[in-house]
Amino acid sequence: ASYDFREIENRWQQEWADQDLYRVPNPGDPGFDDSKPKKYFLDMFPYPSGAGLHVGHPLGYIGTDILARFHRMRGASVLHPMGFDSFGLPAEQYAIETGVHPRITTDKNIENYTRQLKAFGFSYDWDRTLATTDPEYYRWTQWIFLRLFESWFDDDQNRARPITELVEELESGLRAADGVMWQNLPAADRREYLDGHRLAYIAEVPVNWCPALGTVLANEEVTVDGRSDRGNHPVYRRPLRQWMLRITAYADRLIDELDLVEWPESVKTMQRNWIGRSDGATIIFDIEGHSQMRVFTTRPDTVFGATYMVMSPEHPMVEQITPDIWPDGTMPSWTLGIDTPVDAVMAYRLAASHKSDLERQIADREKTGVFTGAFALNPLNGERVPIFIADYVLMGYGTGAIMAVPGQDERDWEFAETFDLPIVRTVQPPSEFDGDAYLGEGPAINSGFLDGLEIDAAKERIIQWLETNGAGRGTVTYKLHDWLFSRQRYWGEPIPILHGPEGDLIPVPDSELPLLLPEVEDYKPHISDDENAEPTPTLSNASDEWKYVEIDGVRYERELNTMPQWAGSCWYYLRFMDPSDSQRLVDPEIEHYWMGDSGVDLYVGGVEHAVLHLLYARFWHKVLNDLGFVGTKEPFGRLFNQGYILADAFQDERGMYVPVEDVVKTENSYTYKGEDVTRVYGKMGKSLKNGVSPDDIFEDYGVDTLRLYEMFMGPLDTSRPWSTKDIVGVHRFLQRLWRNFIDEDSGDVMVSTEPSDGELQVLLHRTIEAVGRDMENLHFNTAVARLFELNNALVGLDKVPSDVADVLPRLLSPLAPHICEELWHRMGRDGSVVTADWPLCDESLIAEDTATMVVQVNGKVRDRIRVPIGITEDEAVALALASERVQAHTAGAVPRKVIARLPNVVSLVV
Repeated sequence: ASYDFREIENRWQQEWADQDLYRVPNPGDPGFDDSKPKKYFLDMFPYPSGAGLHVGHPLGYIGTDILARFHRMRGASVLHPMGFDSFGLPAEQYAIETGVHPRITTDKNIENYTRQLKAFGFSYDWDRTLATTDPEYYRWTQWIFLRLFESWFDDDQNRARPITELVEELESGLRAADGVMWQNLPAADRREYLDGHRLAYIAEVPVNWCPALGTVLANEEVTVDGRSDRGNHPVYRRPLRQWMLRITAYADRLIDELDLVEWPESVKTMQRNWIGRSDGATIIFDIEGHSQMRVFTTRPDTVFGATYMVMSPEHPMVEQITPDIWPDGTMPSWTLGIDTPVDAVMAYRLAASHKSDLERQIADREKTGVFTGAFALNPLNGERVPIFIADYVLMGYGTGAIMAVPGQDERDWEFAETFDLPIVRTVQPPSEFDGDAYLGEGPAINSGFLDGLEIDAAKERIIQWLETNGAGRGTVTYKLHDWLFSRQRYWGEPIPILHGPEGDLIPVPDSELPLLLPEVEDYKPHISDDENAEPTPTLSNASDEWKYVEIDGVRYERELNTMPQWAGSCWYYLRFMDPSDSQRLVDPEIEHYWMGDSGVDLYVGGVEHAVLHLLYARFWHKVLNDLGFVGTKEPFGRLFNQGYILADAFQDERGMYVPVEDVVKTENSYTYKGEDVTRVYGKMGKSLKNGVSPDDIFEDYGVDTLRLYEMFMGPLDTSRPWSTKDIVGVHRFLQRLWRNFIDEDSGDVMVSTEPSDGELQVLLHRTIEAVGRDMENLHFNTAVARLFELNNALVGLDKVPSDVADVLPRLLSPLAPHICEELWHRMGRDGSVVTADWPLCDESLIAEDTATMVVQVNGKVRDRIRVPIGITEDEAVALALASERVQAHTAGAVPRKVIARLPNVVSLVV
């Protein structure tokens, strides 16, 4: 009776499915037990690509499955679901190339992914599975969009409210529309006012337009050199009318409420930087012969040093202020060698439109620009300063125009040197300073009544002067833009809005949702080589019957844009709790039970989603919370970023990756189709063509071996190298475990009726304690090592002691459930090892040499760690700083102070 892993794994997976073993009841369902503690563990669900899973994909999935199994054994009710983020461009591109409907390829890919995920033995409640492309799912995605459309953000209350409440306040006179009583506004103006306050609105904004793909792209879909990341096509900046979501209204809350969640500090920092809150002032400059221009600056104290101004090429005032002829004395280097300001400005704006925001913001690129021919007046000293346009200034930040102070800003200094503009320092640098722009602290100089003041005091004084003299005010601004929500693609959620003949926007009634994607004969977007071609959404290919709706004799046109792929992933964690509810987004009682006070207990996924997905999901959740549909302020209480699996990849002489399975290794080189290739190293995946299929590993070594190997390779949050030959060692461990329990000749179970004693007994209980702690802290690699040690201690015994035989399969089952279930049943145990209780440690056997040390950071308990009784302070601090829970609150900082009462407490002050 050798270890026949294929037969064992297939049989138990079928048995678990037949028993519906992983079904978890909701409040009100049969079998629900409200006395149990609850846990909600969630993986970032995958996009189901045609290539299927490779062994790098499930690294996080294995981790959460282990945790889910562990907590079930400890008596918790565990929600652990899986679904598919199935709208997306690849299926649409395949449809364009082959004519096969995206749903057909998507459903086929989902079927393959489901097969592979089930083969891993994951303990998902498959009754809760969902896909964002299911009409019954995107019905509620559309429903959320309509709540955004029908809501506005009340700055006074700092929350979203229904737009009907705004109308009530306007009609009652509690509010006025831009100073005008509501009753005195024409209907069109009322509509424009309300549309200008909605959280979902249409606006003309600069977008990334890719005529070759026939669609608008988000910033994250554009490469640094201004091309599409898919297809490498040119991308142009141009203004277009698009649907936007007013995420900027939540900028402060998105920053401030990060304090409510237990996330890696690095992710919090990325979100704060993306939002980019800046405190400063808006200063008003008069433009000669024209009106005024407002600029935002974080350094209003340097205004006396503003020797020129720069506007974004997209600034709406550029055309207005540009004269027909160059002013007398204009330097030739300011004109691009073009005869008139109008032509020069037009040429520069065209060139800037071909560059992405990322490319324009590269720090070390050469500064370019052109003089507009206009001048502004410095409000502090009356100096006449020239106005340029330059692509290093973006329209989306601040007001889209800056006052340039080259003495205190590196980019302004470089620009001033390039165009021979004056430089005036406004902060006194140290005597030993011998650089260009000075960015440090110091007293104000060359700044009139500010001279001698330090920077903060000078800022405060100048803001007072600006506000007193009507020349500006203190201002907070953000790098965050409103969310561009339109796509001209087919394979996405239809936006449930009707356009009326007078420009009115009518929401599709909730009762008519879902608004289904129509069938079309041609999935191709209207592509062009002309950068000025007008976007034509793919849904324009739908039948007139779908596109047009008649209401009370008036013909309305459906919105023809679709939602971006981000939409469906913004709220799926809510639907997993109540996936079959046809009346509500989620039942409030069920939502309150699973989300508790702080949201999903653990959310696991790659750090590449640190900003966009997590930011968008937090935004939608906060709107839903404001409107009373969910009960927590944040969706994900704790976040964990797993590492990557790395593997060899190979590039040909063009730098293109080639399939790793087709590379031939010779004694001193690697070849592909007879040509030499270069070995490189990187993240396993489709782009590097170095994925290893789990199906092959299952066939050769088994599921339990792969699960154990991926956990044993290293800490879950670090990247680790894949080596198929190293997996053999883990497989040998399982074979040894089998031989310890089962006689390979007779098939008899070799378990004694006597318990262990002496060193083996102590080792057993140390292992129980340590593995439980490791499981709790996601230290699965050390848990595996401890189980190796315990199993090795059994080698050479005639029979496994009864207490070890009772405990070891339970300790190992979260990691390798199939072999443990088989051993459990061969020993005649009742029920499933999956539902068995987690073993308890006899503290008396290990109490003499270990204790639980509480770790505090700035007075708050952040972790508990088992430590030797005689641990030193240096050892205690090192252990504390190595804890992931502690690292989330220290951000790598060295403690300023340590208070230790060993072995029970170590307190860090950072």
